[in-house]
Amino acid sequence: MKLRQLHYIQQVAKHRLNITAAAEALHTSQPGVSKQIRLLEEELGVDIFQRNGKHLTAVTPAGRRILDYTERLLQETANIKSISQEYRQTDSGDLSIATTHTQARYALPPVIRKFRERYPKVRLHLQQGSPPQIAQYAASGETDFAIATEALEHFKELVMLPCYHWNRCVLVKPDHPLAQKSSQKKMPLTLRDVAAHPIVTYTFGFTGRSKLDQAFAAQGLKPEVVLTAVDADVIKTYVRLGLGIGIVAHMAYDPRLDKDLVALNAEHLFATSTTHIGFHRGMFLRGYMYDFISIFAPHLTREKVDRVAAEPDPVVRAKLALALGQRLPTI
Repeated sequence: MKLRQLHYIQQVAKHRLNITAAAEALHTSQPGVSKQIRLLEEELGVDIFQRNGKHLTAVTPAGRRILDYTERLLQETANIKSISQEYRQTDSGDLSIATTHTQARYALPPVIRKFRERYPKVRLHLQQGSPPQIAQYAASGETDFAIATEALEHFKELVMLPCYHWNRCVLVKPDHPLAQKSSQKKMPLTLRDVAAHPIVTYTFGFTGRSKLDQAFAAQGLKPEVVLTAVDADVIKTYVRLGLGIGIVAHMAYDPRLDKDLVALNAEHLFATSTTHIGFHRGMFLRGYMYDFISIFAPHLTREKVDRVAAEPDPVVRAKLALALGQRLPTI
């Protein structure tokens, strides 16, 4: 049995039994992958995959158990390499982060700048995606960290740590009725005010969009959402075009760059959202990884991170993490 063979069956399973796609991900040939899987099955004396001719059709019961152990074994193999690097090269290596556009564009730049100043030899890899994709990347070990507001809680193998709270603002053009009403009467915005106008906001599943829908539904309101996007800059573009009013994360509004728009406070209208950083519970964290976490969320010290990560019960782990979020900053 060779580690290479275990990598092959892991990638084939990850690519929905598509050997060609797995071979491309492994930077090798399809016949080579097929041959190594056959050799492994012959050595073990069981089939890992069911076949119909040359095509794989399913994972066998024995294959499912073998793949479970394979995931753990490959994770520990990666940990062994990380440990050796930690003692051999303490200030260099790789750090991969999966996150959403909002985090990458607005929350992470000052964090990454500070981290790079401290660790210039660490190679950073930033990958954007939807919250479920981001969580899957971290759960499968494709990335070290996942940073998102939604979806991370669905992956029990992830250690999720609360970083900060955030809320929203409503963006309008200066001549919009809501801007005029706010400046003249100095009255707080209401959900009914917002629902009276076409809305441009985030796609469902991104950047706390569910909190918006819940708030409107609780008051029996059915706003007209005319356009959704995953990118706050796209939302602002269409607000400028007059398509509707925008609802975005408050951190996405820059008074200097967005001086042609008016930001109306909406934190009293919607429940606060919390951004988390997550990583696979079995992953060995190198020193610079702890530092990245503490730069992003200063309250998450190495001791606190280890305390949560060491808890095997996901329910208890979630409670410990929740306790860390009692006094989070709001941005």
